[in-house]
Amino acid sequence: MKLKLLLFFFIVAIYTDAVAQAGYRIEGQIKGLSGGNCFLANYYATQIYAKDTAQADANGRFVFEGSKPLSQGIYEIVLPDRKTLLRVLITEDQDFSFSADTTDIIGKTKVTGSRDNEIFYEFQQFMKKTEDEYQQLKAQKIPETNQRFKDLQDKRKTFYDNFMKQNDGTFTVKLFKASADPEIPPAPKQANGKIDSAWVFNYYKSHFWDNFDFSDARMLMTPFLHQKLDRYIKDLTVQVEDSLVKEADFVVSKAINGKQKDIIAYTIWFITNQYETPKTVGTDGVFVHMAEKYYLTGIMPVSDSSTLQNVKERVKVLKPLLVNKIIPDLGVMSYRAPDRLDYIHGSKAEYEVVFFYSPTCGHCRESAPKLKAFHDKFKPQGVEVMTIAIEGSEEEWRKFIKEFKLENLVNTYGMVASRQVVYRNDYDVFSTPTVYVLDKNKKIIARRLGVEDLEPFLNVYKKRLAIERKPSTASRQ
Repeated sequence: MKLKLLLFFFIVAIYTDAVAQAGYRIEGQIKGLSGGNCFLANYYATQIYAKDTAQADANGRFVFEGSKPLSQGIYEIVLPDRKTLLRVLITEDQDFSFSADTTDIIGKTKVTGSRDNEIFYEFQQFMKKTEDEYQQLKAQKIPETNQRFKDLQDKRKTFYDNFMKQNDGTFTVKLFKASADPEIPPAPKQANGKIDSAWVFNYYKSHFWDNFDFSDARMLMTPFLHQKLDRYIKDLTVQVEDSLVKEADFVVSKAINGKQKDIIAYTIWFITNQYETPKTVGTDGVFVHMAEKYYLTGIMPVSDSSTLQNVKERVKVLKPLLVNKIIPDLGVMSYRAPDRLDYIHGSKAEYEVVFFYSPTCGHCRESAPKLKAFHDKFKPQGVEVMTIAIEGSEEEWRKFIKEFKLENLVNTYGMVASRQVVYRNDYDVFSTPTVYVLDKNKKIIARRLGVEDLEPFLNVYKKRLAIERKPSTASRQ
């Protein structure tokens, strides 16, 4: 499926076409640089892409210039060693100069002609200076409770507060606010006198987006939208479908209210992309939700019809196979009795593992001994394993079973089936092996696990089930 690639080019194209008519000129001189090719690279989320090149002379002078203005955001000037970066902010002021020194890029950079860059480096240099002072105090092994540490902290806070107030409205301040964590007030204490950590977490999460401006298209040309989405969705949200869907809709609504189609597109794309092939069992439904609510309704601004068709087809395959859905039944030729069919729904076991594989697949061959060991250990605990060979000859199938001593499993040959079946579409088998775990009602409780993950998954699942079934003290009373 080429959804990710197509969407990436689609979104990048938006910015490429959004450039107005004007120009830019950025002149630099860097001490310690004596020639070589420099790059001007723009951020797009967390990646940077070369926008322009300039040849430095023997004195470290170079100029980036063009007849059209640059899209506004954060840029990096990449020096010839491809390791040293000098960050600049591109705003309305696109005719400016700077000087720097390779021995101390932050401390010795001076910018003229761009207020945002001037105050950006003023801030960076003050913070660097006070950080150096802090490290000197630590080197002297002065306790951090010492008044000198407190004075330094107060100095930094006073500078920060004054800086943010005096430069309010600048892109620089907007960036600092967007990247900063919410300031958490003193938390209430519980009856036992301890800080209420749940209150702290909930406050932090509820104020996480307070200072992020979804209405400013420039934020997509910085790393901060991606970083904040990543933290909010992955770290601050419980990785279960209901919670993820709720928070996804919450964040997308913020983007929609910001009315910037590029930010809307990236926000929707980022969340959808995380759950197209999720790392957490049972969260595939987030992809289906995002696809149905945003892609297939036109809220996601995708003009490429092939992308939408791919999304539609993926939803069609995935939706019937989500966790908590009953797996479609299938009868396939039995190894034990070739004249009969074994059915997925035929097992009466408490749990059933369905292993779709190919007898000639290298990964399947590696997994077979692990599958046998798992079966032998968990069969007494009410777990059945059904293998379904989805390709290869009958001879290869039988040879595979004998080679890996799988005769005690329910082995079947998927080329002889009770109905027409396309395994890629009907069971989402686009690679082998593909594993499903079912409960006694044939409800899918996990899918696309590795064989090595079966034992830990079942152990955790059964413990969780036992806790959920255990009556609470209140209910017993």
